[in-house]
Amino acid sequence: MGAVRGQAAMAALAMCGALVLSACQNGDDTAAPDGPPGAAAPSAPGAPSPAGTPAGPAPSKPAASAKPSAPAGPTGKKPPAPAPSPACDHKMPISPDTIAVYRYTPEGGSHNLIVRHGEFGCPGPFEPVGKETFYPISETAKITATAPILPGEVTGKPISTHELTSWVIAHPNSGLPFRYHLNADGVIDTLDEVYVK
Repeated sequence: MGAVRGQAAMAALAMCGALVLSACQNGDDTAAPDGPPGAAAPSAPGAPSPAGTPAGPAPSKPAASAKPSAPAGPTGKKPPAPAPSPACDHKMPISPDTIAVYRYTPEGGSHNLIVRHGEFGCPGPFEPVGKETFYPISETAKITATAPILPGEVTGKPISTHELTSWVIAHPNSGLPFRYHLNADGVIDTLDEVYVK
């Protein structure tokens, strides 16, 4: 009776041992060796893993940092590009051949135009500067005129000295620009009105 019980106990132990062995063989084959839970065995980059499968790719070099962009403005947007400088940012020189005609005077027994020198804007109309002075004009001067002396004309049309002086007397201080030329005696012999819109 005791022998039967001993054999039964031995059979039970053998069955338990077989169950434990079977459970170990069917369990996770990739269990980590001794160490903290979840820790994997270190391996060299590119070396095969213990299970025979190749390890992941070797870590690549860190990417070069991108060039920093321009600093953003207070609103987070890039500041606007500076406006282009104006096409003309300097003072123009006095025009050597242009005058603004203001009045007419026959003082001294000759025809005289009271004028001012000036400069053309940049760009812009003729701008008189300096003090008034006078130039004598020849009675036979070659003169061309446009509007407003000849209304509606945009290209120069010939007029006489008398026609010019009559208009200037009727419209004093108009300051109309004219290109002029002086003869050897310092008298205007050519006068061409500059058309102004």
